[in-house]
Parts: sequence; structure tokens; C-alpha cells
Amino acid sequence: MADRDGKFAGDNPFDIARAWLAEAEKTEVNDPNAIALSTVDAEGLPNARMVLLKDIEDDAFVFYTNYTSAKAVELDQAGKAAFVMHWKSLRRQVRVRGLIEKEDGPKADAYYASRSLKSRLGAWASDQSAPLDSRASLLAEVAKVTAREGTNPSRPPFWGGYRITPVEIEFWADGAFRLHDRFRWWREKPGAVWQMTRLNP
Repeated sequence: MADRDGKFAGDNPFDIARAWLAEAEKTEVNDPNAIALSTVDAEGLPNARMVLLKDIEDDAFVFYTNYTSAKAVELDQAGKAAFVMHWKSLRRQVRVRGLIEKEDGPKADAYYASRSLKSRLGAWASDQSAPLDSRASLLAEVAKVTAREGTNPSRPPFWGGYRITPVEIEFWADGAFRLHDRFRWWREKPGAVWQMTRLNP
């Protein structure tokens, strides 16, 4: 497309997403890798929350969580999800929709091991999304876990990653007078050839 240049240029949407994230890392004050992850429950009621994107692979976006959490239950049931990454400093966003699979192997082990000790122990202690009596009870559980797991805890069996393999990626940039630039990439299924078109603002 003749007018797709500058920040929108490229033949691979993952390369564009990585480039935009790299720019955001220089300008966003907090968590440039934050995404608003959307899922649906068994009744089809939508849910959204902020999580941190940890990797943009060659064909997928990866984040980590507790597998017993509400988000994980919904991801497992539906097998698909969407997210938006928005950078106020750049006045840009990336929207993604795709299919879900777990990242429960060596990559998950390596990422878990890279986290701070307190975060690793916290992953063991938190029954994410379940009711909690008080913060004191959570801290007491952290103390129990610390005594039990020590200073080099292994990755909990209920904690790991999810990979979103997209079938649609949209790049949006703010334009004067709300005449925004939008380019939508889509494919019939993972592994298929990407198609791309400009959208009206």
C-alpha cells in the first residue's frame, strides 16, 4: 500500500509490534509492555484486566499467570482471547485477536527463574482470584512458603505462560482532527499468509 510508510512500514506485523514496543520503552513512564487482556466466561460475559506482555515471538505474544486464576480458566475454556496495548506517550495502540495455547515448558521455567525471589515466592503463596480474608493472611502464607521452598523455589505447577497466536493485528496511530491511521493485518488461521488493509478512522 503506497501510503503505508514510516512507523507502519514493514512486511511482518510482529516486526512492527516489536519496533513500536521498543519505542514505547523509551517514552512510557510505567510498564510499556502492559496489555489489556480480554476473555469471556462460560456464559460469554466479557472480562478484562491488565497483564504484562513478556515476549513477542516470531508468531505469538506471550504472558504469564496463575493457571487457577479466573483469566486462565476463561482462556482454557474459550481457547481464544484479545488484547490491546496502548501507549499514551506515543498516541498509538496495537489490537490483537487470536488463539491460545499454554507455555508450560522450559521457557516458562526460565522466565520464572528470572523473576525476583519475592515474586517467585508470591506466585506460590497467592491463590489468584480466590477470596482472601486479609492481607495479613496472605503475608502469613508467604512466610510459610518461604520456609518450605527456600531461596531457590522451582516454578509452581499451577503457574506458567500463555501464547496468543494472532489471526488479526491492528496498528492504530492518532491523527489530527481524529483522522487516525489504522492498518489491519489478518489471516485465515495461524501459519497462513497475512493480508493487510487500511481502515477508516
